[in-house]
Amino acid sequence: MIIIIVLTIVLVFSFALYLFHRHQRILRTSAFLMREAVRNGDFTFRVPTKGMFFGEKALIEALNDMENNIGQLTAQNEVESWEKLTRVLTHEINNATTPILTICQAYLSSPSMQGSPYREGIEAIHDTTSALAAFVDSYRKMTQIQRPAPEDVSLRDFFSGIACMYPSLQWHIDIPQQLSISIDPNLLRQAVINLVKNAVEAGAANMAVRWLGRKLYISNDGAPIPPERHRDLFVPFYTTKRHGSGIGLPLSRQILMMQGYDLSLAPVPQMGHHVTFVVSHC
Repeated sequence: MIIIIVLTIVLVFSFALYLFHRHQRILRTSAFLMREAVRNGDFTFRVPTKGMFFGEKALIEALNDMENNIGQLTAQNEVESWEKLTRVLTHEINNATTPILTICQAYLSSPSMQGSPYREGIEAIHDTTSALAAFVDSYRKMTQIQRPAPEDVSLRDFFSGIACMYPSLQWHIDIPQQLSISIDPNLLRQAVINLVKNAVEAGAANMAVRWLGRKLYISNDGAPIPPERHRDLFVPFYTTKRHGSGIGLPLSRQILMMQGYDLSLAPVPQMGHHVTFVVSHC
């Protein structure tokens, strides 16, 4: 009888020790995955809390929230840095191009330049400088966004209006009718249209908009975005399109951040789609 009791105690202790070590391995793996996610700039990763003790659960939830805050602060700092850089670059380039244009126009309007062998060269300088000035002026949008005028916007009605603008696309809108958010509808429309235009240019035939977990998921079935491009998507001037400006996505993100929202690319698209962008509250 004593032997049976001792064996039972040993078995129970061994099983408890096994569960303890298993639990610790899960925690160690979770910590490793979170560290790797932060190191690689993936601030959407979340450590699951299922099966955790109440103290561990509270700690992991705090770490998940902290990671989310770090991601939002990082994105906001990036936007502010690019905005400052764009402002400086456009100012300096304009300072250089304005006198060149003035001099070229003065020469071209002079009667002595009529029939001159130098006229063609001056026209080439004038046209190139004008194109550069127009190019720079397009990027002033990054620093001259109108001040938001937020109001209660029904997201379902809003996206129904966007869908009417793109009848060639099949739209799937999964948003509660009563759901509304406080945001500037004109600026939101500008940001969303940038996403839709990119989807159309990528060959999308379907768009899906879904509200889940207090986040807005905007998906399309256009060409997938290669993993090596993910980190550069919101860098101003970066584009792989032949005639792209590289300003659409950074501008959309800045528009939303001005109103307390963030725009990011989901690491894993929604089921049935190739690309998913996420709008979340900061």
